Amino acid sequence: MKQNNGLFKANGTNYMVPFVLITTLFFLWGFARAILDVLNKHFQNEMHISITQSSLIQVTTYMGYFLMAIPAGLFINRFGYRRGVVFGLLLFALGSWLFVPCTEAGTLDAYLFALFIISVGLVFLETAANPYVTELGGKETASSRLNLSQSFNGLGCLFATFAVGQFLFSNGGNVEIPYVILGFVVLVIAVIFSRVDLPEIRHNDGLEEKAKYGREPLKRIWRHKYFVYGLIALLCYEIAEISINSYFINYVTGMGWMDDRTASMVLTGALAFFMVGRFGGSFIMRWIPAERMLMICGCGCVACTMLVLMNFGRVSLIGLLGIYLFEAIMFPTIFSLAVRGLGSLTKSASSILMMTPVGGCGFLLVGLIADATDMVVPFIIPLLCYITVGLYGFGLTIHRIEKSTFQR
Repeated sequence: MKQNNGLFKANGTNYMVPFVLITTLFFLWGFARAILDVLNKHFQNEMHISITQSSLIQVTTYMGYFLMAIPAGLFINRFGYRRGVVFGLLLFALGSWLFVPCTEAGTLDAYLFALFIISVGLVFLETAANPYVTELGGKETASSRLNLSQSFNGLGCLFATFAVGQFLFSNGGNVEIPYVILGFVVLVIAVIFSRVDLPEIRHNDGLEEKAKYGREPLKRIWRHKYFVYGLIALLCYEIAEISINSYFINYVTGMGWMDDRTASMVLTGALAFFMVGRFGGSFIMRWIPAERMLMICGCGCVACTMLVLMNFGRVSLIGLLGIYLFEAIMFPTIFSLAVRGLGSLTKSASSILMMTPVGGCGFLLVGLIADATDMVVPFIIPLLCYITVGLYGFGLTIHRIEKSTFQR
């Protein structure tokens, strides 16, 4: 008899409780990554550095993902999801508390070191949580489920830009205070996860034991072409999304439309659009195939970015906000499509996919272009990236149609 599979059920097992626990992690790293967009402008003001120099915040943080994603995947393969999460949370807390001595040092290099430690913690969390959520229910609802969890990532981003942005830009607030508070919150959550039992998902594909030691699964992954295409699409998405977030305040203030404090509030509004897009996308994908939704949203982002590049004054701001709405479903959708059907290779695949936030280093190129030209030209970079994402969705849509026709 066929078992009932659904959003939180698979083979007769209900995964609602572990889903809720893991989803709290999405809020945390959304908060941690969104603070960077505020820090970027804050350090420009306080340390009197250029956009290019402040982009080292993103370069350092996302280089941590690139360097540590595969080691994180090997750790999680060997010791399981729960220990990977706890270890990541402890590193996250440590990096947050390092902001205290960093403030005493008062140098950008000191802050970059603390941010690197936080990024190493985050890569453990994301490498564990993203694939785990895709497996906590039926395969057909994986994209919808991951979009739902990632919606709380958007909530964390929204809260960070509003609370921290208002704190730093209103009265020149001390940057160590939000990080010290964050460190204590993260430590409490680490204690909770150390005491709960997260079920490990088993696959009867003969690779379970081999996956614990890394090499064989890492080799086999590259035979799956839609994983490889997904890796490219996810890298392009990260370049576009992180560059736009990091550049947002610089762009709207550089165009003379508002001051830093107002810009951080508008960025919060943009992230609210992002969160709505994720919740809405999760709901819609219960009826529309994930690959088709990705193709539609890719086209939407291309159209909105073109509107920004046409530079119609404040009308361009509408296009910029539209990008947040359309790009919202991209990361979880691309991720779930790239790991679909990989079985015991899922953890190893996740570790490679979690190298893609290194695309945040693309903000360095955005900064260089902005400093050399004007505030509008840098949007060419996200335009090319969204075209690539749309093509990935288009290719998978055609593949799904062909597969469905063949099965008939």
